This record gives sequence, C-alpha cells and structure tokens, in this order.
Amino acid sequence: MRRRMYFLLPDLASAQRTMSDLLLARIEERHIHFMARDEMDLEGLHEANLLQTSDIVHGAEAGLVIGGFCGLAVGAVAAFFPIVGTHPQWELMIVTAPLGALFGAWVSSMIGVSVPNSRLKAFREPLERGMILLMVDVRERRVEEIREMLKEHHPEAHMEGIEAAIPAFP
Repeated sequence: MRRRMYFLLPDLASAQRTMSDLLLARIEERHIHFMARDEMDLEGLHEANLLQTSDIVHGAEAGLVIGGFCGLAVGAVAAFFPIVGTHPQWELMIVTAPLGALFGAWVSSMIGVSVPNSRLKAFREPLERGMILLMVDVRERRVEEIREMLKEHHPEAHMEGIEAAIPAFP
C-alpha cells in the first residue's frame, strides 16, 4: 500500500532539486506530483493531473455506491410489478444494480472533475502565496526513509501530512 506525503516548497528551484533527489531515491516520476497556482510555470516538474487536483475519484466512488443502491431499488420495484407475466422477475435486479452503479459512477465523476479536491483545501492559501505543493506516493515501508531524506537535504520543505494514496494508473 502506498502513502501520499505532502510537502510545501518555497520556490521552483527548490522543487526541481527535490524532484531530482526523489528520482535518485528511485521514486518513479508517475508517483511525484507538483501543484502551484495557475499562472506559475512548473518547468521540468511532473504536474498534478485531474486525479490529484479534482474530486473525480471521490465522486466516482460515491456515485458507484449510490447508483448501485438506486439500481437495486429500481430492479426490486420492477421485479414486484412485472411488465410481462404475473410472477416477480428477480433477474431484473441482477441487471439494474450494476447498470445503476456504472451510471452513478459516470455521472458523479463528471461532477467531481469540476470540483477542486477537498483534501487540498488546506493548501489553497500557501499556493496563492507562491509556494509549490509536492505530493509524493511512496510504499509504506519507505515513508520514514523519504521523510528523513527530504528533511536532511531540503530543510526548506515543510511536511504537511501523510494519508493513504489514491491508486495510480500506469
């Protein structure tokens, strides 16, 4: 399991040096994400994408559950009030529950893509002041090693927290 570590960096030069050190520590680039205010150029850095900056994942998860329950309910109603025949058609629930889950996940992810990531709310003010947010996903056994390495080589990097990482897509 991976953990996401958050660090605030003061400027682009510090972020570039930190990226180099993380790559030398054998952290793959796809697990390193930088975020700054919109007008800041993050030249040479792996910028955060929609998975990190929006609530698309949270939206899809919520939509999957809610849509699944709604599909199950629609299937149950349809089973009790059959269109064809007089006996309940329980097979409808097997079809409507996954369809409802998929539809709910799709609709909710479309909404979530336009909503800023709620986990990053605490970083809005530092980002507006010109700081750069580093999100690095590391294996649980390497968290302490990476924390110590950044503390030693980059005292300007302020650690802001650790949480379970969202699975990365290759």
